[in-house]
This record gives sequence, C-alpha cells and structure tokens, in this order.
Amino acid sequence: MAKLLYSASMSLDGFIAGPGGDMSWLAEHVGPNPAVDELVPRIGALLVGRRTFGGDDPYKGRPEEGQAFGGAWSGPQFVLTHHAPEIQVPDVTFVGDLDTAVAAAKAAAGERYVNVLGADIARQCLEAGILDEIFVSFAPVLLGDGVRLFDHPGGSTVQLERLSLTSAPDATNIWLRVLGR
Repeated sequence: MAKLLYSASMSLDGFIAGPGGDMSWLAEHVGPNPAVDELVPRIGALLVGRRTFGGDDPYKGRPEEGQAFGGAWSGPQFVLTHHAPEIQVPDVTFVGDLDTAVAAAKAAAGERYVNVLGADIARQCLEAGILDEIFVSFAPVLLGDGVRLFDHPGGSTVQLERLSLTSAPDATNIWLRVLGR
C-alpha cells in the first residue's frame, strides 16, 4: 500500500517559500541531487494543496515551468480544494475533502509513494495521523520570512526517526519516518 511522503526544499531557517508563496529563491538551488533523483521514480501520485498547485513556480520562465520536479516526474495529481476550476487539467483531479483525496491518490500510486506537496496539506495529513514520512532538502540560504515547513502554533510534539542523511552539491537531505505524537 502507498505511503504518504511530504517532500520539500527548505531554507535553513525553516521556510519552504518566501513571503506570499514566492518560490523564486529556489531556482538557484535546484541542481544535481542524487537523493531526489532516487526518490522521483518511487512516486506514484501527487497530493497537492490548492495554493501550491496554483502558486509560484521555481522554474518560472524555463521549459520546466509547471512540471513536477522540473519535468522529472509525471503522473496523476490530486489537488485538495473547495474551489475546483471549471477548466479540466490533464492528469489532475480536484477533490473537496482530505479523506477522498488521500484514498484516490493512494489507489493511483499503488505500491509507490503519494508525494504530498504544500505546507497546509502536509499539516492536515500530520494532524490526521496519516503522514508516514518526510523528506527535506535543506538549501544553503536564510529567507527570513515566508511559508514554514510546518506551522501549527500550539501544536503537539511529533516524534520522528531519521531514515537517512545525505548531501548534494547544494543541499543537505534528511529523510524521516513519522512515529507519532
């Protein structure tokens, strides 16, 4: 059965996007990363938050714009939203509730990962107790403000287990298993 994996690139001070969801900061840090290259073929479906789906793209203005993992991955995407667009998007299903979105994404992923993209949807999955793993690629930059990897003031402590720690030319990666609260 598919596992839910939240993956993100993050600044050293804990932000996955700059103010207003700005992703331009990431463009200069996207480069060779063997851990990401190994992860991508293990992804069977994406579970994406609406803001992430319609938000800024680190590949803006480049041929890879609008493509998951810069075009290295393609497949079914499930976008959690209460306001689906009227125009259909190929390989994208808009879903109105978390349980339905997760079930559909897991069915589509088969034995591979459902990759969660977006801080708010990752937080919802964590709170629901359904997030299995977290992969973070730390970029050598301090953003100072923006969207945090996880933001839940007053939230409870979540225990994690390190599965791996690797480095790439412009990143340090940590892969964690969610043990629970």
